[in-house]
Amino acid sequence: MKRWPLYLIIVLLGLVILAYLIIRLNSPINVADIWSRNNQTKNTQGDIRKIQDVETTPKEVLALRREHQLRALTELEDGIKTHDAPNGVYGFSMCNVESLRTTRGNTFSLEIHKHHDGIVYYVGYASDEDVGKYLARPKNFHILAFPHSEEKASSLFEIPVDFVSKCDARPFEDGYLFDLFVASIPELQS
Repeated sequence: MKRWPLYLIIVLLGLVILAYLIIRLNSPINVADIWSRNNQTKNTQGDIRKIQDVETTPKEVLALRREHQLRALTELEDGIKTHDAPNGVYGFSMCNVESLRTTRGNTFSLEIHKHHDGIVYYVGYASDEDVGKYLARPKNFHILAFPHSEEKASSLFEIPVDFVSKCDARPFEDGYLFDLFVASIPELQS
């Protein structure tokens, strides 16, 4: 009979540990950071990448992202297959667009937008002449797309990946240019 307070303390201690573990595993908030004295704002690698991306991304690309209400891929989504990526995101890829990366990296890949309707677009810069060809909707034409604005490719454009029948990445200066071949553009269904 004299041992029941000891058993009660052990049971209460076990319940406290169990509650802590449940909160720790299920809560999106890091309880340890809240309780710690060094709870200062920290720049994570992802935060630094986002800051650098905004500083180096041209205003017209940022405006296009805002217009379509696109968010960047998260670190957890890096390398995700394009068809598995959620709608409303942007990332970077080479011609094959099999998977999306969170950063352009040293390959100077094209920016890829996956709109909220699920349509995937190449986004890049081309000459006014090439953009004019695209808008005129002829059959069998090439667009030379660049990941960054160049002297001979200063017009931002986007084209659905499904419209491009062949894409070739070619070394150009310190990066790549992308030769997008369009056989035909499907007519819009009314």
